[in-house]
Amino acid sequence: MWKPALTDISQPKYSAIVDRLEQDVRSGLLRPGDQLPTHRDLADLIGVNVSTVTRAYKEAERRRLIAATVGRGTFVAADACAALDLVRPEGMHPELIEMGLVLPLYGKDENLAEIVKRLSRNRRLEDYMKYTDPAGLPEHRAAGADWVKRYGLKAGPERIAVTAGAQHALACSLLSCFRPGDRIAVDVLTYPGFKTLAGMLGMRLTAIPADRQGMIPEALDAACRRDEIKGIYLMPGVHNPTVIHIPKKRREQLADMILRHRLLLLEDDVYEHTCFVKTKAISALVPDNSIFVAGLSKILHAGLRSAYAVAGKKYRDLLTKAILNTLWMAPTLNAAIIAECINSGAMEKTISAKVAESVRRNKLASEKLSGIQYAGLPAGYFIWLQLPKRWSGIDFENRCRGLGVNIFSAEKFAVGGTPPPSAVRISLSGPDTQAQLVKGLDVVSKLLHEPYNPAPPIF
Repeated sequence: MWKPALTDISQPKYSAIVDRLEQDVRSGLLRPGDQLPTHRDLADLIGVNVSTVTRAYKEAERRRLIAATVGRGTFVAADACAALDLVRPEGMHPELIEMGLVLPLYGKDENLAEIVKRLSRNRRLEDYMKYTDPAGLPEHRAAGADWVKRYGLKAGPERIAVTAGAQHALACSLLSCFRPGDRIAVDVLTYPGFKTLAGMLGMRLTAIPADRQGMIPEALDAACRRDEIKGIYLMPGVHNPTVIHIPKKRREQLADMILRHRLLLLEDDVYEHTCFVKTKAISALVPDNSIFVAGLSKILHAGLRSAYAVAGKKYRDLLTKAILNTLWMAPTLNAAIIAECINSGAMEKTISAKVAESVRRNKLASEKLSGIQYAGLPAGYFIWLQLPKRWSGIDFENRCRGLGVNIFSAEKFAVGGTPPPSAVRISLSGPDTQAQLVKGLDVVSKLLHEPYNPAPPIF
């Protein structure tokens, strides 16, 4: 049983407990998934009031050091002390081969000058420099309504809101529909950007187990009965990071749970275009209980920061108010460029070009990682690689970074108190060229076949 050594008598005892907990996690004395003493047991062990331990555990949870589950206890968090930021504060290092960030194959984007030239023939560009409806101009929302048909969604322009990218759509959804302390169900491994966003806004994430078909409905049901869960975040098309595609029957089962427990579904399908299997969005099954986010930055000109949000009737006005209160409106010129690409067919043309390039890159990965277990899609932008048991994900990430390759460990995606798997996500779309990709894959392959020798990063 963990018994912290409280040596600094100058600080409040609850703070000393949290600091010692963090030190013991960083030193390896405590590992992700380790169970901690109950409030009463720890209070008795170190001679403090139960209220002191309660305050310490509350602060430790706020700092992502622990995860508590009703009926099971308190555990060291799966992502305790792991760096969750997708981009480090110092920015992307120019000497690193980028295989952590999933980038949208910039070289295959349509010529932006030609798009703007076509746009300017029909309307003065200065018209897009004015304040507009926070939800977007009617013609841009109409383009969005047309676009989301690919997900099986039948939504009129009145249900569409134009946002400044998928992350902005998620931020506005959380700001407008949830309150600090609300619980949101997520996969045990989930998108780090949602984790950090929810944490910043004070929402609590409840990790739900998954199998090869995605989140397990019975586990979601049990969690909803155990905890007061208000929403659920899912990536059914291509799950990040495991690349799981949730099949039709499982989607229907999850939809039943959403209706049964009156959850708000936040559905994010940013990688749908990389999956050859097309299945109707869960939001199509629960239109009044959902906000569907159709991100476009992984498809075309990421710097335009554009996405469509399809909101249920009672959430659309709330979402629009959040857009108004964060940036008034998504940049109208950017929305016009995206609408032009949809209406002209340039968007589909770009998807075809990027899928073809992604297929080539996946074939290179198959060749370079022959004999190594990993999950991927024929046209996927990333793969999920299982490591030999001697490696932890974070050790392998650090070792690769020391060798000049940036990848992301399972710890970045982990939620709750279950130890993360020994795995890493490797972006195939991150390197600028196929030659860079091959070089990075060679580093990964060579390291997997070498004796275990973790090392800190050199950058």
